[in-house]
Amino acid sequence: MQEIQRVRDYLQLRNPRLQIIELDADTSTAALAAAALGTEVGQIAKSILFKSKTDYFMIVAAGDIRIDNKAVKELAGSRVRMANSDEVLTVTGFPVGGVCPFALPQPVAIYLDESLKRYDVVYAAAGAGNTALPITYDELYDITGGSPCDLAQK
Repeated sequence: MQEIQRVRDYLQLRNPRLQIIELDADTSTAALAAAALGTEVGQIAKSILFKSKTDYFMIVAAGDIRIDNKAVKELAGSRVRMANSDEVLTVTGFPVGGVCPFALPQPVAIYLDESLKRYDVVYAAAGAGNTALPITYDELYDITGGSPCDLAQK
């Protein structure tokens, strides 16, 4: 798939040590990915695209947390909604369930939730609903240029 190759090419330039895992199993949700990888659901880095009044932005968080909508609204400075599947594909170039938080065709603000720091390694999608990329929080921070945030419901 060209989406996976786009992620591979991006990694080759920025951190060639990182390697995509392609699985025979569906990894399009945090629960499915955790089952396929034999990890905790929290170790799956879910990438969620939101739309504010003026722009799109992405939150990457541990797969086992619920995001606090009020905190997201505060972060954006306006009401927000989750992007629909067509918007996700258009803005990120990846299908829902395979959204990688980098190698995006256009600039999108990335916010990395503190919930990811609980794990030495998390698994991000890498372009398709059967991929996983083992990555540390620091590597994810470096490769996305993301901003730390704390958006988990308390």
